[in-house]
Amino acid sequence: MTHRTLGSGETPEVVALGGGHGLAASLAALRLVTDHLTAVVTVADNGGSSGRLRSELGVLPPGDLRMALAALCRDDEWGRTWADVLQHRFTSGGELHNHAVGNLLIVALWELLGDAVDGLDWVARLLGAEGRVLPMSAVPLDIIARVVGHDPERPDDVTEVRGQVEVATTPGRVVDVALDPADPPACAEAVAAVETADWVVVGPGSWFTSVIPNLLVPALARALQSTAARRLVTLNLGAQEGETDGFSPETHLEVLAGHAPELRIDVVLADAAHVTDARSLRRTAEGLGAELVVADVATPGPDLRHDPLRLAATYREILR
Repeated sequence: MTHRTLGSGETPEVVALGGGHGLAASLAALRLVTDHLTAVVTVADNGGSSGRLRSELGVLPPGDLRMALAALCRDDEWGRTWADVLQHRFTSGGELHNHAVGNLLIVALWELLGDAVDGLDWVARLLGAEGRVLPMSAVPLDIIARVVGHDPERPDDVTEVRGQVEVATTPGRVVDVALDPADPPACAEAVAAVETADWVVVGPGSWFTSVIPNLLVPALARALQSTAARRLVTLNLGAQEGETDGFSPETHLEVLAGHAPELRIDVVLADAAHVTDARSLRRTAEGLGAELVVADVATPGPDLRHDPLRLAATYREILR
């Protein structure tokens, strides 16, 4: 399959994979670059409001889906207001404490319509979202990690840790992750979006619990391997406490390739201020067949956050 040539004034069809704050940052930038944007979101959250709704009602965890929808809201009064409504959490001494309004809205539409994708599309229409949000799988998933040194008194032992929250906060070093069930049904619309995309953007985000899980859904993985789209990996700005302690940018790429050895990568994007050894990172990227792009894409100051406008400018240069 060959990569499609864009016509004059045409924007690329882009699929962004991930979850949580990392995917939200990428979407906030990408919606400024393309009119054809789809988010494919991890559905393994087992904590907070999402975990409670998942446990009580047997639904997909809605939290990461909600964050993606909020990131796609327009910058006008309508968009900003609805983004705030989606993200608003109740504070009380009762059962509603810490539930996000957007989670309840999404789950209500799922119950009324009986279909996860239809429900998300209706929320997107209400918000005027600049893009579509899809779950990576039709069923809720659990993440299982092998962790070395989970017990500090037995630093060489390998322990199995289950659950997104538990893996994200585990002591010790995560070796690899898998999904339960191991062969979950992919969201058909997500597979179709990947198959027809011009670009697929992987990352940033929690590496083991938001980014890599999308690559472990078999049908979605096959689509990522066979699509004519080019693939861009956006690296995190640093290691994440608990999940990727001590990871260099090169380690992030090596771990990604270890979980998805058949995935071709075309471009790796890294923030200039967080690359300590550009030559080493370039060698690692080139070893995976990718071009390395180093740019200023982080917000100024000590906070480790991608800047939507800087990231959008860099995406615009890469995706054209």
